[in-house]
Amino acid sequence: MITACGTGDSWLNLLYRRRRSRGRSVGPMPGFSTNAIHVGQEPDPTTGAVITPIHPSSTFAQDGVGGLRAGYEYSRSANPTRTALQECLAALEGGRHAVAFGSGMGASDVLLRVLLKPGDHVVIPHDAYGGTFRLVDKVLTGWGIEYTPADLGDLDALRAALRPTTRLVWCETPTNPLLGVADIGALAGVAQSAGARLVVDNTFASPYLQNPLALGADVVLHSTTKYVGGHSDVVGGALMTSDDELAQRLLFTQNSVGSVPGPFDAWLTLRGVKTLAVRMERHCDNAERIVEMLAGHAAVSQVLYPGLAEHPGHEVAAKQMRRFGGMVSFTVAAGREAALRVCAGTRLFTLAESLGGVESLIEHPAAMTHASVSGSALEVPDNLVRLSVGIEDAPDLADDLRAALDRA
Repeated sequence: MITACGTGDSWLNLLYRRRRSRGRSVGPMPGFSTNAIHVGQEPDPTTGAVITPIHPSSTFAQDGVGGLRAGYEYSRSANPTRTALQECLAALEGGRHAVAFGSGMGASDVLLRVLLKPGDHVVIPHDAYGGTFRLVDKVLTGWGIEYTPADLGDLDALRAALRPTTRLVWCETPTNPLLGVADIGALAGVAQSAGARLVVDNTFASPYLQNPLALGADVVLHSTTKYVGGHSDVVGGALMTSDDELAQRLLFTQNSVGSVPGPFDAWLTLRGVKTLAVRMERHCDNAERIVEMLAGHAAVSQVLYPGLAEHPGHEVAAKQMRRFGGMVSFTVAAGREAALRVCAGTRLFTLAESLGGVESLIEHPAAMTHASVSGSALEVPDNLVRLSVGIEDAPDLADDLRAALDRA
């Protein structure tokens, strides 16, 4: 069975060794887009194909009992297409290891199984993603796990939430859907002093805008369904870490429970990640244009975006992010019914859940993605609208949303 969770070695050393073995020169450390296009994706040695092949085989021939060719035996344990994706994702997050999953929630579930046991305590954001809250509150509490929501933008609030049994601090930054920002480096210091690990859900930022491992996080989580895949055509998840022992535990548990992506899903994600940098620049450009329009519209009572100087997390976001992302939330002054009319009134913004694709989406979190937190301490405002700003022409998007607000 293959044991490497992506690289098992410095991805850069691995890349350099491959280049040397092919007689290539080795220059300075590559940039983000170079890594996204090349790491784990050398031309096929047999055919010269420049695109990583899809390996749909469920099993692999062995050269005698236990004699594995290139370390593969069965695709639940490891698959060459998945390995290519994992090597690439590890490089983009600056980690030694990546483990790809069939969904972001599958990645979350395996990580929590590995890091927690009955009686342990976890701190989650007070505005966590609804799916994360559901997993912790509805599934893991039945297994004896305890949790406390806390405003992770406030270090004193985090310290107050910690217990002697706290083993994990689960962070999103920016958060979904309120776009809260937490100082990853500061959180890592508090968690470490308490004997806990810090996990950062980096889905909203993407590896292009933020790298939590470099800031002190122990594990980075992505729903690769979102910006990493980028085309709303594949569901997936991934965990990145530089902890060798933890990586092996993640891989063992993943193999044991079978939470793996198929080779075609891995290939689609790998295809999408090649253009992540250029897409994120356009997402950010368009989001800034939308924020400017929303801030001046009479129907909008508040705009939530880390790029705004008045955002409480603006300075931290400016410090730890390359730019401020493509996600925007806002509240509608006239209340819930008006917010629903805005969601139903757009032409280019599609009313749909999910985010991070090339197309623009609009949704009502209280009734859609965050319905699971209704009635809890994590309940979101019912006049809140969340946007995933796509890469269409910005003036068209602004006109579309402005018209919906005017009619609401």
